[in-house]
Amino acid sequence: MRRFFSLIIALSSFIHFVNAQQNIAIHGSSENAAGRKVELYRSSDQISKAEVLIDSFRVGEDGRFELRCYTNYPMMVTMQVENYSQSFYVEAAREYSVFIPSFDWNLDEKRNVFLDPEPLPLIFQNIPPDDINLMIDSIDKVINDFISENYFYFDQRFKPSVYYFDSLQYIVNRLYPDTQSDFINRYKTYQLAEIKYAMKFDTRKNLINKFIRNNPILYQDENYMSLFATLYAYSISKGTKDISVYRLSHWVNNLDLKTYIDSLGTDPLLRHEQVRELAALQALYESYYNFKYYDPEMVVKMIEKLSQQTKFPEHRQIARHILEAINGAEAATENNIFALPNVDKKMENLSDLQGKWVYLSFVRVNEPASISEIETIAHFKEKYLNQRDDVELVTIACDREFQKMFHFLKNTRRGKQFDWTWLHFNGNYDLLRHFKVTTFPWFVLINPDGQIEYDITPAPSTGFLANGPWNKKQ
Repeated sequence: MRRFFSLIIALSSFIHFVNAQQNIAIHGSSENAAGRKVELYRSSDQISKAEVLIDSFRVGEDGRFELRCYTNYPMMVTMQVENYSQSFYVEAAREYSVFIPSFDWNLDEKRNVFLDPEPLPLIFQNIPPDDINLMIDSIDKVINDFISENYFYFDQRFKPSVYYFDSLQYIVNRLYPDTQSDFINRYKTYQLAEIKYAMKFDTRKNLINKFIRNNPILYQDENYMSLFATLYAYSISKGTKDISVYRLSHWVNNLDLKTYIDSLGTDPLLRHEQVRELAALQALYESYYNFKYYDPEMVVKMIEKLSQQTKFPEHRQIARHILEAINGAEAATENNIFALPNVDKKMENLSDLQGKWVYLSFVRVNEPASISEIETIAHFKEKYLNQRDDVELVTIACDREFQKMFHFLKNTRRGKQFDWTWLHFNGNYDLLRHFKVTTFPWFVLINPDGQIEYDITPAPSTGFLANGPWNKKQ
């Protein structure tokens, strides 16, 4: 009996724990979103800016869905359906009711919604007047309207007027005096500070001394962390007043973390150990993409070393998020986003091709630009690649309807000449986001280790397939 009673207590504690981890509920309904997947994301932090999926739900036939998440501090989330998204803030222990009105989900086949985004229409119902989204929207409107009306005095092509910025600050503070919400107070303050910095009305040094130096680091506050990232952006990775970029890259390439961190302390704005290490994390992340001075592989090892040696748990977590953002392929494999149907509707997994060079082309079979590149692939395949077994051509048709790909390959004369692996994206928007597809056609080269070889892979029409990296250099 005692063991059974203990089990009940343990089970009750577990249920309480699970409920505590989901203290926010978003109840939704829609007019024509039945069958579509609704996803809820948040940023892991403002340094890595990595997106984290926190919940998802397949909309029922009745058009209803429900999402849940947890926070103990106001947090920005993004609701996404296919290629359309909308961001808003959620607060602890709150329930939200949202409605998605009738929407043209095929809009992405009429225009490029990657480069010209279309927001997901969201209507919040029964929202209280003191909701932080309403407050923030109101503050943003006042700021944007004032800048629009006085654009000339904020235009960097001319000499911006600090007098007009002071007027803006006065208006905002008068209309929105400090409230009981520290989050709103900080949002207002840090937004104005970022504008002040962008307009060069104040120096980086003054703003750091005012908002960061000798103040606690508010990791949980997205506004504070955004200001921190803005003020320290590229202030280290490109070299400082006292330390050249060559010395910094030398320490990175030799994994000399101690000298790298300690040397940054010569800057008065980086004397504080915790601030210095956080700024160093941001600088290392920036250095990963600075191929001119830094070896990306050594930068990754440096971040790993920092994550192992830091005494600040928040920095360990941010370092892990940075590494996950850099090595996104591993997370994608775990989520099994690479499984797609071929023209015979049999599932094939891209990860099965590891060990070969895989040239991916994302196309739409009814677009002239895509057709032109497909025909170029056929030309180079026949001339250079037919005798190779270490290069695999894979084309992913991103038309919404599977039948378009099937008809193109099976029922047209030219379809027979495109005799390589064809897959349909099958509504797999996670795959498009993973490979950062922003237009069609889009090309990605994966090396035999399963990693993306280039940030931007050349198109077939550049002649790339005639002399790719699979050709050994003499």
